[in-house]
Formats: sequence, structure tokens, C-alpha cells
Amino acid sequence: MAAMVETGLLAAAFPTVLRHRQTTHRRLSYRPTAGSSLRVSGSSFKTKSNLSSGNYAEQSKKLTELDGGGGPPRWFSPLECGCSRSTNSPLLIFLPGIDGSGHGLTLHYERLGEIFDVWCLHIPVTDRTPLADLVKLVQSTVRSEHNQAAKRPIYLVGESFGASLALVVAAQNPDIDLVLILANPATSLSKSLLQNVVPLWDIIDKHRSISSIPVETILWKLNMINEMQNHLNSNLHTVEAQTLILNSGKDILLSSITEQENLRSILKRCEVRSFIGNGDPLFLDDTFDLVAAIKRASYYRRGRSVDFISDFMPPSPSEFDMVYDPFRWMDVAVNPVMLSTLDNGKIIRGLSGIPSEGPVLFVGNHMMLAMDLVPLVSKFVIERNITVRTMAHPLYFERLTKDGKLPDLSFFDVFRVLGAVPVTAANMYKLFKLKSHVLLFPGGIREGYHRKGEDYKLIWPVEPEFVRMAVKFGAKIVPFGGVGEDDVLQLLLDSDDQMKIPPLKSLIEELTNEAVRLRTDAGGEVGKQLLYYPIALPKLPGRFYFLFGKPIPTEGREDVLRNKDKAKEMYLEIQNEIDKCIGYLKEKREKDPYRNLLARLPYQGFNGFDSQVPTFNI
Repeated sequence: MAAMVETGLLAAAFPTVLRHRQTTHRRLSYRPTAGSSLRVSGSSFKTKSNLSSGNYAEQSKKLTELDGGGGPPRWFSPLECGCSRSTNSPLLIFLPGIDGSGHGLTLHYERLGEIFDVWCLHIPVTDRTPLADLVKLVQSTVRSEHNQAAKRPIYLVGESFGASLALVVAAQNPDIDLVLILANPATSLSKSLLQNVVPLWDIIDKHRSISSIPVETILWKLNMINEMQNHLNSNLHTVEAQTLILNSGKDILLSSITEQENLRSILKRCEVRSFIGNGDPLFLDDTFDLVAAIKRASYYRRGRSVDFISDFMPPSPSEFDMVYDPFRWMDVAVNPVMLSTLDNGKIIRGLSGIPSEGPVLFVGNHMMLAMDLVPLVSKFVIERNITVRTMAHPLYFERLTKDGKLPDLSFFDVFRVLGAVPVTAANMYKLFKLKSHVLLFPGGIREGYHRKGEDYKLIWPVEPEFVRMAVKFGAKIVPFGGVGEDDVLQLLLDSDDQMKIPPLKSLIEELTNEAVRLRTDAGGEVGKQLLYYPIALPKLPGRFYFLFGKPIPTEGREDVLRNKDKAKEMYLEIQNEIDKCIGYLKEKREKDPYRNLLARLPYQGFNGFDSQVPTFNI
């Protein structure tokens, strides 16, 4: 049968309708382009800034009226030309919930269109396509697109019914690189109903209130969910897709918290992010940002694996606020004092002494448990609008074992959103080539998990690992020192103490084995890369202080590249400058009248907690 393009009244409901041909199922014959898609003027679609769930209900109702609720399932793109505005964007396919309209991502079209090609599946309300045929429709589209761009992943995004459909497709196509983004997946519906967790009528009433779906359609979809559950009960283990489960905790079909744990325990590559307090459907909650959630979990990629350099997108102002808000208490608790040094050697308050143009390498000491990282990186964004790329330990990005004793990867989302990358020579090379501002703690884990009496001690490798690369790119090296951890806690039991206690020794060994180990061939203290939970006594918070020294230029220092002694000489110069910064801060803080929290609170209460609290005379 000849290829068909939706036209007339139905087309007016879609900004772009994709061509499809009639086979057993209607499917896409090729990736849409500006020339092969039907662009409809006068579209009633709006961007997230002026849309709400109420608009979604209106759109869905209008669409039902326009297409008469009939016809087979079909694809459409909400983007004007059917494709993303960025290069080599992966394809994102949205599989609708019980309503079937395909407009479940209405609030997210604008932002998704910046980084994805977006296609949506529309299932008319009176359509009764069997589950097997619906799966074939999605599967044929996925396979067709995979054959055209095998190196790029295909994203399947679904909520409830659509999430279950995505899992079924993934289970039948383990050889295709799929990324599943699932909100409140409904894969245990029959169990929920049998236990009377939610009366059936409540489910029907909820969906009718959102989009006025006929009762018969809701019952048809619920029956299909049961079919999918039966299939997944014996096939879920075959899913190879990278999977991100988004949980609002308010799924009316079942306890999504319980469901996420079931899926996480079975799926091989599964992460969970909870958005407790958000609504259900999650995608129609105008306080939820799908793009931010994908970026936060480091699930955006354009190749077979995520590239933390090329796939990184600096956080938008709203994304920055979202990840930084939980840490704003630190502005009150430790109220960081940021100092920098001008080219003439003058120390000033603030970060104006930091070079604006990269490449720049910040090198300094590391506080216990990286408690200095968020204040450091966030202040660069707030004061200078500079995204600092932190070279971070692999434990921020991956685990060698599942469900271990280390904090969940979600705990480190904030660092990845703010620009952290795995610490490798290749990544540093790429960042310097991009003229980035890079943050490096050469002491790494050994310094960040130091022992008693080692506060502010540099525990660095003997070899100048980073110096030659910095010189190769002419990077400006900015040594810095940070103090204040001894005003926040007193270390009671360090790794040496805990290794003498059998249960704690076993815990340290378990924690260490869960993460990729670095510098395994290094000798001395640097090679002792033990992970442990320090046992410490909290103190009434003092204050954090950071001093960035005078930038050390490396451009034109070819002698460092040719001569190992010259490289080591520069390495020792950097360490010496850091020690000077630390010494300066330790001495000066003794004269800070606002070093103690109790001294700062009255000032902040009177002048506002966002005000800059005075410090010592510089």
C-alpha cells in the first residue's frame, strides 16, 4: 500500500508528522529530514516555559477529537524539522502511558530537542492493536534506526505502560545499544491489584481525570500491562540496555519504590534516581526536568559509552541551582573565604585574580572526604561563571560490585553535573586541548582519606605527573591552598586505627575492592589507596579559607619538556607555593573575628545570609 502522510485536521495537531508506509504495522521508513517531513504551520504546541499539565490534557483531548480516536498507532516528531539542533544527536523514542496520546513529554520538548532527535508514538484511544504487534512496530523502528547509525545509542523513554513496553522491546533486542529512561515502570500490576494496594476504579478515575480516556481503553491497556508482566517475569534478565529508573514515589499503580528495587536487583546496568515529592505522571510535573535528570545521572551519550569530555554540557542556571541547593547550608556552616593573587603578587578577596582564558590548571591540597570540592567548584560558577573540570577518582563514576558498601553513585551526581571527569592522562590532554579550567588534587585518595596529624600535608607522587602535559599546552598553573577541616571535625579513628579492629578492617577491604584502584604500582604512602569511613567528632563549624596563588606561566618552557630535572624543579616549586598558601591562611585565620559560626550568625541574620561576611585584613 502506498506511503501515507498525516494531513488535514490531524496534521494540525502535530508540528511534524513522519512519513510511514503500510505493512503489517505502520513504521518509519527512514530518519526524517527537513525535506522528508511534513512541517505544519500554526502549530498549537508550546514550549515548557508556558506549558503545564493542564495544557497537556487539552492537547490530548483535542488530538482525540481530531483523529476521531481511530487508526493504527503512528509516529510523529514534535520538533520542527524532525531532528535535533545539535550534531550527531542520538534518537529518543517516547512510548506513551495508558493514555496513548504520545504527548507525555510536552513539557520537555524544547530542551530535549536541543540534544536529541525526538519521535513519539501515538496510539489512538480506540485502537486495539495486540501487544505482539505493538512490540513489532517499536522493534522494527528501533532496528531500522540502528542499521542506519549503529554507533549511536537509541533512547527509549516511557512512563508506566510505556516503560513496560520499553523493557519488553529491550529484552527482545539485547544486541542493540539501547538506553532506557523509565518513570514509575508498571511491571508488577497484577501483584498490586491482587493485594488491593489500589482499587481498580482509582486507576480508571485517575487516567480519566487527566485525559478523558474511555474506560474500555484503560482496561485494554491494563490487560496489556499484565501481558507484559508475564513476559518480563521470565525474560527481564535478558535486558542488556543501560537503564535509568526515575521514581516519584507516587505511582498509583504500585509502590514504585518497591518496584525500583526489584528491577535494580535483576537488570545488569541499572541506576535509580528518586524524585520523592514530585507528581505522577512524573513527566507532567512542571517542577521535574527530564533533561537535567538524564545529565545528572551521566546518561547522556552520543557513542557506545559516555565521553565525559565531548558529551558534557555545562549546567544551565536552573540545573546549577538544583544540584547546589542541597549544599547551600555550607555557605552558612563554613562560609568559605575565597582569595586570589593578581599578576603583580597582590592578594585580593574574590576570584578576580584567576585567568579568564584557559588552559588553566589549579593544583592544591585535598581536605578530608573531599569536603572542599563543592565550595570550590560552585564559587567559580557563582563569581566568575567558569566551569571547572575536576579530575576525580573513578569511584565517582563506577563500581566494581553491585549493591556494595560505598555510597550510591547518585551521591556523586552533583560533582559530575559540575564538571568532574575520571582522572586519566587522556582526559587531561583533551581538557587542555579545549582550553578548559582544570582542577587537580595530586594527593588523590591518599590525601583525601588522610590520617591523624596529616592535616594539610601534601602526599604526592615522586614523579611530576602533570607538569609536562601542562607545559606542552602552555597551561597556566595556579597553586592553591585550602584550610578549615580541622575547624569542622576532629579525627578519632583513622585507617591505621581501624585496621587494628577486625570488623572495621574487613569493611575497609570491602570498600577498597568496590572501586577501581589507582597507582597500584606506586610505592610508599602514595600507594596506600585505602577507602574507609573516618570516625570523627564534629565541631562547632569554623570557616573554610582558600588562597589561589600567583599563576605560574608554562608557555615557552620547552626546557621542562626536554629535561627531567627541570620538570622536577617546577614540580617542587608548585608544592612550595601551595605550602606557602596554606601557611598564610593558617596564620591569618587567627585574626578573623568571624572565624567561628556563633560570631557569623548575628552578622548574617542582620545583613542577610547571602551577604559577604568580613574576614581578616589582607
